[in-house]
Amino acid sequence: MRKFALLVVCLAAALPVRGFAEDYPTKPIKMIVPISVGSITDVAARLTAQALQEKLSQSVIVINKPGAAMVLGGSECAKSDPDGYTLCVVSPDTMSFNPLTIPNLPYNPEKDFVPVLDMYHVIEGLMTPAETHIDSIDALRAKAVAEPGKLNYGTLGERTTTDAFRQWLGEHWKTNLVAIPYKGGSEIISALLGNDIDVSKIGVGNMTSQLKDGKIKVLALSASHRSPQLPDVPTFDEAGFGAFPGGPIYWGIVVPAGTPAPIVKRLHDALFEIFRGPKFADFAAQNFLEPAAGSTEDFAAFLKKDRQDAAVLVDKYMK
Repeated sequence: MRKFALLVVCLAAALPVRGFAEDYPTKPIKMIVPISVGSITDVAARLTAQALQEKLSQSVIVINKPGAAMVLGGSECAKSDPDGYTLCVVSPDTMSFNPLTIPNLPYNPEKDFVPVLDMYHVIEGLMTPAETHIDSIDALRAKAVAEPGKLNYGTLGERTTTDAFRQWLGEHWKTNLVAIPYKGGSEIISALLGNDIDVSKIGVGNMTSQLKDGKIKVLALSASHRSPQLPDVPTFDEAGFGAFPGGPIYWGIVVPAGTPAPIVKRLHDALFEIFRGPKFADFAAQNFLEPAAGSTEDFAAFLKKDRQDAAVLVDKYMK
């Protein structure tokens, strides 16, 4: 009798989760995006929300929570109910760097979130103003070595991945590149256009019009293969940058810890179809993004490796 009663209790406890998963979703879903409206990541998130809405037959509302190195978005996600109605867009800052560089971080990325899917990786370019007449990585290296301390390198400030790459590149080439800090990528683009800096490494998708106009030159791309839009530009690996310890700039989706596994799977499967589908492939190709969708296990393993890479960078370049 006691065993029977225990079995009834266990079955009763399982029914709500199973029934909830079968009915899900029954109300609008919110997608927290930790950056401002208008960036390429925000545009991609809104396209994702629209596609997910069609697949789940339920509204998906994008909520922008910019600021504080993406801490606001991560904190909002961690505090949300684990019921499948909050999706969180995350990046290396949210998941890998903030725990290492921000004291008293109000969330723990390893304990407060469940990985769902790695959406895509941002293709960055090492670029110069067209007027510098530097046409290749070899030419840039030669100038940097011949004139140490003369080339200005645009960064997002101390203890950022952009500045870590500058320092690593100086060590790699045995020279010195001068850090010129800016508040955002748009300011770096303006600095390149105004010939205020000689070189920087940022996302290429934010400056496609300037590339078409020939005002900025890309010397190498952080892509797994050459871009059809820039077939003559080598990848970082081809240019000899494979030893850089930093991982790629990625954007992925997590949910609050405790979200039922069947719901995580349903979200993953729907998102996988979106990011591996032809519509997103076209969008990614036009905006210098690489689709990266795999399994939830793939994303969890990727996040673990990215945290290890971040620890190396922080220890050496970002303290």
